[in-house]
Amino acid sequence: MSTDAVLRELLVRQLDHWLPAALHRARRATLALAYAGGDATGAEEALRVVAEFADRLRGRRLTVLVVADDGTDLATRLGAAEAALPADVAVHLVPGGPDRLPVALKAAGAAGAPLLTVADGADPDPALLAAAASGRPAELLLVTVPGRSLRPALSAAGFPLATEVELVPDGDGPARLLGYATGSDKGLETVKEALWAVDEYAGVRYRDPADPQGRLLDISLEPEPGPLRRELLAELARSGPRTVTELRRFATTATVYRAADANRALASLLASGAVTRDPEHGRLGGDVLISAAPNAGSSA
Repeated sequence: MSTDAVLRELLVRQLDHWLPAALHRARRATLALAYAGGDATGAEEALRVVAEFADRLRGRRLTVLVVADDGTDLATRLGAAEAALPADVAVHLVPGGPDRLPVALKAAGAAGAPLLTVADGADPDPALLAAAASGRPAELLLVTVPGRSLRPALSAAGFPLATEVELVPDGDGPARLLGYATGSDKGLETVKEALWAVDEYAGVRYRDPADPQGRLLDISLEPEPGPLRRELLAELARSGPRTVTELRRFATTATVYRAADANRALASLLASGAVTRDPEHGRLGGDVLISAAPNAGSSA
């Protein structure tokens, strides 16, 4: 399985979460899918997911924008998928690349209503990010080349929560950087769960850009906690003692890991003596205070 296949599966899982919530929240919503060449078959997968929610679309209006430069073949394939959609769904194919998204979203009147934007092969251009942030609420999946953190640009665009992860294929294929931005804690948790639930035999591994050692991670429901242990120790060194709740939040918002992974990593750090806890005994609850032990870095 390629990085394209992993991204398609992530999109399907995200739509399963986003679409019913968007339809419950508002009478209109927009799904924007933009591709810079390459594989745009994710749009077909997306339309098939939308068709599964036909009964919830009554009295609602969903606009699906597909911005791609894939010629008549894509138009034909989308037409076949569109035939299964109810009349409440309007599909518009816009020629071009992700840089056309700001104009397309404005023309579709996407601002002020639920908006999920997928930009595959895009640069974190301020105009694109601002357009993606115009939804109420807004969510963005951005796929680009690795080499710089996406968090500053996503934050500057108005997204309060973000995560990022590199997708590294086996063999000679290029790595890709996936960024997700939202204003919803639940949306962030859902994406994190989806990241670790995709096909673990995909031939793709993850790399957490926040891990200075850049260790590759197998996709697993219980990911290897080594990088998270190091990141938790680094956070304790920067900020001093933190509660379990604060460290769970750090794992969710500042790393590729989930809150539950923080508990496993903390249990391992406590067992190795790399950190201490106050109180010393009892359940590892949210108010337990965690401190780095002397020479903690050598125990991670």
